[in-house]
Amino acid sequence: MNALRTLRAAVRGRVWSTGDPGFDASRRPWNLAVEQPVAAVVEAADADDAAALVRHARAAGLTVAVQPNGHGATGRTDGAVLLRTRPLDAVEIDAAARRARVGAGVSSGRLQAAAAPYGLTGLPGSSPVVSVTGVALGGGLSWFGRTYGWVADSVTAFDIVDSEGRQRRVTADADPDLFWALRGGGGDFAIVTALELSLHPAPRLYGGRVLWPAEHGPDVMDAYRRITAAAPDELTVWLDLLHFPGSAPMVAVDAAYLGEASEARDLLAPLDRLPRPLSDSRRTMPVSELGSITAEPTDPGAGSSRGELLTRLDDTTAKTLLADPVAPLLSVQIRHLGGAFARPSDSPHGPLAEPYALYLFGVPADPATAEAITAKQRALVEALPVSGRKPFTFLNPQESVADAFTPAVLDRLRDVKRRHDPHDVFRGNFPVLA
Repeated sequence: MNALRTLRAAVRGRVWSTGDPGFDASRRPWNLAVEQPVAAVVEAADADDAAALVRHARAAGLTVAVQPNGHGATGRTDGAVLLRTRPLDAVEIDAAARRARVGAGVSSGRLQAAAAPYGLTGLPGSSPVVSVTGVALGGGLSWFGRTYGWVADSVTAFDIVDSEGRQRRVTADADPDLFWALRGGGGDFAIVTALELSLHPAPRLYGGRVLWPAEHGPDVMDAYRRITAAAPDELTVWLDLLHFPGSAPMVAVDAAYLGEASEARDLLAPLDRLPRPLSDSRRTMPVSELGSITAEPTDPGAGSSRGELLTRLDDTTAKTLLADPVAPLLSVQIRHLGGAFARPSDSPHGPLAEPYALYLFGVPADPATAEAITAKQRALVEALPVSGRKPFTFLNPQESVADAFTPAVLDRLRDVKRRHDPHDVFRGNFPVLA
């Protein structure tokens, strides 16, 4: 296609197309179980380059899909130009105003490292390698969300390239509908080249993981339920049922507390009355080391996930979760929500009434294992009290925006899409018009 042949002349950044050395590596998503077909890949040199790409795509009738490093890929990219935004990596901290401006390629870990010397924090999730922008566009469930809400709630401005290739700044005052959609509605409306967000005080942080053999699962679950029933908003606690290949099943509790270690130890005291753990990494730590708690992989790999929201964690729910081994899943994770998550939020998600999130993950090493993982996920969900709604950030490639948002919210998102991208230049991982 002539438009693809002239793409190299339209941008200053690197371009890969079919047959080029490195093309397959350049289009590879983070989840290697997802096939990501694209017409070409562009690594933007800067925001001006991203704007030049959009103008070229708009004139040539091409679509543009944006991914810093491939998290959240669904494979809905056939025929699109994949834009990588990793070089947009500037981080600016205004400590006095408690504000940060980060480029679209900045990872959560880099923001945390930049903010930590000032006793400040962004709202990081479990992985330090996911981009701040990607997390915000998906809403974002953070370790500190019980205190400060969705990651998107902290965003105060977006720098974007619109569907005409113009660079603009989007705020609640300048463009309230687009600002609302970008705060958790996905990447289907514009290219975000940078965002501005509020930082939050984090002078003290205590956290870590405690790990036991799976035989202690009932006692650990009981302690977890007692802790979360009385937890202040500053405390976030997750429970993990784990079965790694080549090892015995285990159960873990992950915790992060915005406050003094002595207060955290008192709140987590039920864990200390349990049998001796295999390991206990709890300690006072800088906010830049939050990613060490769950030690999620920092390199791409194959995965199969399913997320849900639990309406309760009562005796029956607990027994169902513990009734059978988690295999062939690698992990069954329960995240305590509540707190600020349940309070008003001017974002597509709005408040989360459900008190817990459920995340089921396995590694599909072969077709038979992939089928077994999906069957296990389905059986567990059918046996548990789930609400039927799920966070956008938990959607898997087989799901759609209709699984995350109410019909009224979806109608509003579609209206924003039609008005701001009438020629469908942008294709998010989860297109709102699909």
